Amino acid sequence: MTKSPSTLGIILFIATMIIFFIVYYFYSGINYFDTSLKINAFLLPVLYAGAAFWSVKSYWNSNRVVTFRAAFKRAFLPMFMGGILSIFSIYAFLNFVDTDAKRLLNYQYVQRQKTELNKEYTSARKILKHQKDIDELDQKYKERLQSFTPEAVKGKDMLTVSHFSGYFAAILIFYVVLSLFFGAFFRTRTSQQ
Repeated sequence: MTKSPSTLGIILFIATMIIFFIVYYFYSGINYFDTSLKINAFLLPVLYAGAAFWSVKSYWNSNRVVTFRAAFKRAFLPMFMGGILSIFSIYAFLNFVDTDAKRLLNYQYVQRQKTELNKEYTSARKILKHQKDIDELDQKYKERLQSFTPEAVKGKDMLTVSHFSGYFAAILIFYVVLSLFFGAFFRTRTSQQ
């Protein structure tokens, strides 16, 4: 049975929200941001690629001729629908339902940035030999640390509409590239006579 791309998009949306709420309920603590980041980097791309593959493959199995456009559409549409519905739902949940989770994510994001800055500073300081370079690095480090003061991070919000739009734009690039690959791979090749 061939699933429609819209149905697969809804299934992806439901699967994404189940994963979101599993992470939210079981891992929202000290490592909530890191866990969310890992899920978004490793699990969701595999899930979305698998759904796109299944959509195109099922269509390819039931049709003799598959155009690039049809294969592209069958790959892109489920990912787009699942992704955009998920983004809207997660944005609404974090901004209107559980603002404490939003504050926690923002806090952990800032702390992660500060930790990364400290790691980079420490590793760079070990490499430098000349006192002039060390002094310059120390000065830049102190300047950068000022952006982590409580006053500087008070209004910092990584979960705004503009940030979510940026996240989705980056995700769209993944969808398009993957759909182009599936479109080129699954299209029916015609022999020229």
